[in-house]
Amino acid sequence: MMNSIILNAATRLLVSLLLVFSVYMLLRGHNLPGGGFIGGLIGSTGFILYAIAMGPKACRKALHFEPQNIAMIGLGISLAAGVFPVVMGESFFTGQWIFIGDRASGDYIPVSSVLVFDIGVYLVVFGAILTLVLALEDEV
Repeated sequence: MMNSIILNAATRLLVSLLLVFSVYMLLRGHNLPGGGFIGGLIGSTGFILYAIAMGPKACRKALHFEPQNIAMIGLGISLAAGVFPVVMGESFFTGQWIFIGDRASGDYIPVSSVLVFDIGVYLVVFGAILTLVLALEDEV
């Protein structure tokens, strides 16, 4: 933990900016560079900065969940995204689409199982990186 007033003040702004940018990278990753892996790395960077500035105990409190649990939930979501096509009669990990809205008028939002998989990867990377970093911070 660092006792810098400037770092503490800047951290509050930077954490929120990094989290918003990580979600942006997650959502744009299907058709453009980005996705769950890079989004998870960027999101965990925000909390790593928070742990450096405020300490690992404050970082765990801000997370509300243990990072290992976040990683396990992400792994379950990724597995569910792979199994869902099997339930629909397709091969494992075949992309499935659900259209929310009126398809006839063209006013709809497509949601794919690929996005669900990316969200799971995001959570796995986010939780795994924070598990490692917070364990190292606890040792220091």
